Amino acid sequence: MSKTPTVYVGMSADLIHPGHINVLKQAAALGEVTVGLLTDAAIASYKRLPHMTFEQRRAVVENLKGVARVVPQETLDYVPNLERLKPDYVVHGDDWRTGVQQQTRQRVIEALARWGGQLVEVPYTQGISSTQLNQSIKQIGTTPSVRLSRLRRLLNNKPIVRIMEVHSGLTGLIVENTSVTVEHQTVEFDGMWSSSLTDSTARGKPDIEAVDISSRLQTVNELFEVTTKPLVFDGDTGGKPEHFTFTVRSLERLGVSAVIIEDKEGLKRNSLYGTAVAQTQSSIEDFCARLSIGKRAQITDDFMIIARIESLILEKGMDDAIRRAEAYIEAGADGIMIHSKQKSPAEVFEFCDRYAKLPNRVPLVAVPTSYHQVTERELADRGVNMVIYANHLLRAAYPQMVKVAQTILTNGRALEADPYLASIEEALAIIPENQR
Repeated sequence: MSKTPTVYVGMSADLIHPGHINVLKQAAALGEVTVGLLTDAAIASYKRLPHMTFEQRRAVVENLKGVARVVPQETLDYVPNLERLKPDYVVHGDDWRTGVQQQTRQRVIEALARWGGQLVEVPYTQGISSTQLNQSIKQIGTTPSVRLSRLRRLLNNKPIVRIMEVHSGLTGLIVENTSVTVEHQTVEFDGMWSSSLTDSTARGKPDIEAVDISSRLQTVNELFEVTTKPLVFDGDTGGKPEHFTFTVRSLERLGVSAVIIEDKEGLKRNSLYGTAVAQTQSSIEDFCARLSIGKRAQITDDFMIIARIESLILEKGMDDAIRRAEAYIEAGADGIMIHSKQKSPAEVFEFCDRYAKLPNRVPLVAVPTSYHQVTERELADRGVNMVIYANHLLRAAYPQMVKVAQTILTNGRALEADPYLASIEEALAIIPENQR
């Protein structure tokens, strides 16, 4: 009896559309179809994390007509799976002849040639745009539970998670929609940071926890109305321990993914002042108790409480910082944020190296505000899992607004301010609904 030909189809399958069905239909006509389903990590390596988890996507694809089996494809590169399965055919849409997957296609052709396999390319299905489908999903929005769980998925599937400060619906839209292409890959921010500093400053108030939690939660609500990405909340010191319970529950109910609290007590002053102003670090025992209170308050396993260590800021030394990291992890911290006001990343790198040797580790967060020359790749290579750009959108807006105000005052009219301004059309286009 002749052997049934085997066919391999690589797919992300986050949003199934007629183009996918057409590819599978033509693949099934050639033989027995195995779908190589890209893992979350494989997809996140070149574009946005998929809406559905790998397990959810697998359940969908396994039940599509003509699919015999589904195997994970761990990388964008097909070759490891092809060498293991040695299919007679690989079927793919012809849209990968150019763009990010052009080199992937060539490697498939070279691999198939080693055992006489054949690449079959299906003409692109006109009228179907994955980009438009993704935009439609974003306009529909998301649910608190989906948004909340997304940060852990990102940490599990990306070498480093990129978070940008937001303090208004407008800045949320910027983080939601801004992307660039670097080396044929789409690069964008993975989530938002609700900073107490920028939230306070945007309201004209000092960064001393002067804005109460209810007001800050209102900002989060405004952000969530127009975005879908996860949010990390700057919880300052966490407030009184007995109040922290309610803060955790409120954040989790809204769909916030994580809260970061710092190991200081008393009147909160911005960390970058360092020892220039009076700042008191909590005892290890007191801060561990605060973490434990928060962990007992949360309902889901997805919500994260991240401990921010101020030892380097307050010149308490590296040994103290590492000792606190160990204790905070033992107390239940879901992540560790190491803070530094040095202009060089050297002490952060030293912490990273020593942290990597701990027997128990959780995701590590860095905030390169002072040591801004460091790259994300350098941080990832040192074991950092999340980078937060903590105040950059507010700092960008302030000098520009002052410049415009001064220019109008100087000239007694608005004409000279035009080079610093977006056009009315550009300003309106920031809001998607204005374009309908």
